[in-house]
Amino acid sequence: MRAEPAPAPAPRLVPPPTAPKPPRAALPGLCRPSEALYAAAADLLAGLRRTAPLFVLSEEEVRRLVPGVAAWLERGMRPDAVRKALTDDPPVPLRHPAKLVRHRLTALLPPPLPVAAPVVPLQTCEDCDRAFRSPVPGVCRGCGDVRADGGEPLRLSA
Repeated sequence: MRAEPAPAPAPRLVPPPTAPKPPRAALPGLCRPSEALYAAAADLLAGLRRTAPLFVLSEEEVRRLVPGVAAWLERGMRPDAVRKALTDDPPVPLRHPAKLVRHRLTALLPPPLPVAAPVVPLQTCEDCDRAFRSPVPGVCRGCGDVRADGGEPLRLSA
């Protein structure tokens, strides 16, 4: 009788428990840190247990997570929206609330608000009283062209 070769082992889809773990993602940071943002973030984190009793965080955990929540607030998120994003639909049972909050702070970070284009104020032309947009007072384009050609400025009032 001929011996059949042993089948090749199936590839492991899950890494072994001793495999090195990738480093944790860093908490998001602030562009313009301020005491007001840090205070609001600390209040939000300390008060999570009022609306979501499973999310009881220690003082040290709150201190470590404050920069991440402050980054969300800096990006224009309302505190109630941050609270909902952090505590909505937790896994059952929730063993490590601080780790879940940290993960959600980094994984669900909203993009920064787009920078608003600067508004150029309206000015009144010194010659014809037309409105035009310019950062400085002066004359409108039509009156500026007339002045450049050496012509007489158009005056509406005598």
